Amino acid sequence: MSIQEILKDMSYGPAPEDPSIVHEWLASRPDGFGHFIDGTFTAPGTTFEVQNPATGRVIARVTQGSAADVDAAVKAARKAQPAWADLSGHERARYLYAIARHVQQHARFLSVLEAIDNGKPIRETRDIDVPLVARHFYHHAGWAEIAVDELPWTEPYGVCGQVIPWNFPLLMLAWKIAPALAAGNTVVLKPAEYTPLTALAFAGICAEVGLPAGVVNIVTGDGETGAAIVGHEGIDKIAFTGSTEVGKTIRRQIAGTGKGLTLELGGKSPFVVFADADLDAAVEGVVDAIWFNQGQVCCAGARILVAEAVASRFEMLLRARMETLRVGDPLDKCTDMGAIVHPVQLERIRALVEQGKAEGVELHQGSAPEGCFYPPTLATNVEPASVLSTDEIFGPVVTMTTFRTPSEAVELANNTRYGLAASIWSENVNLCLDIAAQVKAGVVWINCTNVFDAGAGFGGYRESGFGREGGREGMMAYLRHPAPSGPAVELARLSAVPHDGGGTDAIDRTAKLFVGGKQSRPDSGYSYAVAGPAGPVGLAGLGNRKDIRNAVEAAAKAVGWGGATGHNRAQILYYMAENLSARSAEFAARLEALGAEPSAARAEVEAAIRRCFWYAAQADKFDGAVHQTKSAHVTLAMHEPLGVMGIVCPSQAPFLGFVSLVLPAIAMGNRVVTVPSQPYPLAATDLYQVFETSDLPAGVVNIVSGPRDELAKTLAGHDEVAGMWYVGGAEGSAMVERESAGNLKQTWTEADGARDWSGRDGQGRGFLHRATQVKNIWVPYGE
Repeated sequence: MSIQEILKDMSYGPAPEDPSIVHEWLASRPDGFGHFIDGTFTAPGTTFEVQNPATGRVIARVTQGSAADVDAAVKAARKAQPAWADLSGHERARYLYAIARHVQQHARFLSVLEAIDNGKPIRETRDIDVPLVARHFYHHAGWAEIAVDELPWTEPYGVCGQVIPWNFPLLMLAWKIAPALAAGNTVVLKPAEYTPLTALAFAGICAEVGLPAGVVNIVTGDGETGAAIVGHEGIDKIAFTGSTEVGKTIRRQIAGTGKGLTLELGGKSPFVVFADADLDAAVEGVVDAIWFNQGQVCCAGARILVAEAVASRFEMLLRARMETLRVGDPLDKCTDMGAIVHPVQLERIRALVEQGKAEGVELHQGSAPEGCFYPPTLATNVEPASVLSTDEIFGPVVTMTTFRTPSEAVELANNTRYGLAASIWSENVNLCLDIAAQVKAGVVWINCTNVFDAGAGFGGYRESGFGREGGREGMMAYLRHPAPSGPAVELARLSAVPHDGGGTDAIDRTAKLFVGGKQSRPDSGYSYAVAGPAGPVGLAGLGNRKDIRNAVEAAAKAVGWGGATGHNRAQILYYMAENLSARSAEFAARLEALGAEPSAARAEVEAAIRRCFWYAAQADKFDGAVHQTKSAHVTLAMHEPLGVMGIVCPSQAPFLGFVSLVLPAIAMGNRVVTVPSQPYPLAATDLYQVFETSDLPAGVVNIVSGPRDELAKTLAGHDEVAGMWYVGGAEGSAMVERESAGNLKQTWTEADGARDWSGRDGQGRGFLHRATQVKNIWVPYGE
């Protein structure tokens, strides 16, 4: 074609990337790749094929990791970890900086290899993935340098097991390895079965920079290899990115082991377009939201919600733009969409789309070549309950639904079990920020989408998992506050049989439950005796699962508490301190009746008053941050309450333990359902009148006394409960973590009797971190 014809036609010509260096590297391993363990590559074992999804050709053979391979990698990481953690932050920073520099030096090689291995366009690997990889190692070199000053009273977990997906193979590796190493951990990482090659190339970079042996270990294989890592006794923390179903399995698998856990799981993110939005810009946003990486993005804007007034025009513009997308060879620099990662994933996309067609949706599709490709697809006439609206397709398929009012837009946006991301488009930034505050998502982009930076946290709410990657909050995910340890406290079985008397009648009354701001009789109709040193001192309600359900319902209705200002919440906590101080003698007498020495009883009440003041002070001072990220944006990291929390209190320190757990939760805007000390609940139930006279809204604090673990099980399994704190036995801790997998609620469990509730460990910012989740909002800022 002549230049004149090209200028007339304006069609794209081929712009191929030369892959010869990558092919040469692959050809140099004719027997296949081994693992990278203890600083060296092992000889290949039993191997499986790795294919180029765009051509279907086998490009490498990679070793299937066995339990013995995983064990060797964990032992190497365990051996290396103490010395790695003992390095100064500056010394670890130098290694991370070196890795970043070498990633840049090998950037083109890594970009081509990722495109061949994964099927994504070279434009994306070259311009997005690999630069972000280098950025993460640079960013975390900085964290290694300053962590001891910025994150005091924390320590590394030890050995981290990391399992990553196939959609961003090298970038997901960087998201996990960089903060883990910066914090002083060592790692055993398994790349995805479909896309292991850039992880192996990264292992070569680790050797190239002289990273100490055993600090980074790469074990390749399928799901069985990943399960071996997750279940290994030598792993201290698991970080997983993948499907929600596998995330739930992991939560159950490691329940009760004491391992740390962060999960970045599925999504069905809303893309909200208001009537005053720049529609042309929003259309380009859709291209980035759902057709970037062939829609194989966990935070893909897969649900377009568009104002009814502009829906017709928006659809017309979007369909016209969709027809111009070029689908084909990932190594052609003019390609917009490459190949689906594997035929198995392609068949899943096709099956879900066929199911949507059977439900009556209307499809509009672009074109795609033969092979492992799928065309860009827009589905209209889609009901909110359609499989295309509810299920994560993980392909280039987007639905479009209309709304009339902002409140309807929020309702539709939140009509999902996921909560990973959202994108909001309007020329009215006030409207955007208002909607951003209401959308249940860990990341919200305003007039942009799929924007990432190492300086901002990424992660979800609800069944999109918990924990963050990137930014301060991502660094904290690889550090822990030292956990106290101590002997377990054995609890006697409760009995509702009337007792024989013999106790004191001081402050002797039957304590009811406290639900929705009112005292209520337990559904069981029974009470149990609360013993003091000389015999029973009173009766407490014997709560059951129905009482827990009623309390959760009351807490869910008190939604206004989370929207109150920090100052207003602080005022109520100060009122509580004031009223508690006025009745301190009464509360001390109660503790004496339960067996405390007079001086200890007075000290416990005084400590509780101080806790009220401390958490009142924190209510409007536990701030988020403004992250330094990409130009033309300001990224707001906002602490938000979890929602409804279940809190199971320690049996010892029955008053101070209760106060020390409830106060940080409600100071951050949560509503709580608490199970007080099983043997000594009266120390907590005496607080009813303090709550009532301190203007605490009904439903913010609910108290259900009774059998600790039975009530904890109901709380942990309740889908309306978003966070669960449990102080009890080892079996109870395992049960709570296992039951929490249903809706992937955040949990914190520890041994009853381990923590000194009267000392420094009884309060702190660690409690506040556990009571909140971070929402990162990307706002346009500057030029």
